[in-house]
Amino acid sequence: MSLDLATTRRIAKLARIGLDDQEIETVRAQMGGILGWIEILNEVDVEGVPPMVGTSQTTALPQRQDAVTDGDRQNDVLANAPDREGPFFTVPKVVE
Repeated sequence: MSLDLATTRRIAKLARIGLDDQEIETVRAQMGGILGWIEILNEVDVEGVPPMVGTSQTTALPQRQDAVTDGDRQNDVLANAPDREGPFFTVPKVVE
């Protein structure tokens, strides 16, 4: 399928893409190629193939156990701080 320049300009305007005359010709050719591939896909026989509604029909995602882990890692976390005061990170004052 081939698009005319007016249709290509209208699509570019709807997509809010600013194109000059040289670019519009390139985009027209590219969009024509895409529409050509769609026409080829329309020729594929899908008789008897059930539609895929979504990914929920596939296998379930693996789940991990909801277990309490050791959360007492304050000293390990603060060891990476460039500056600290007690159990807190120290940062430069940004508001006067």
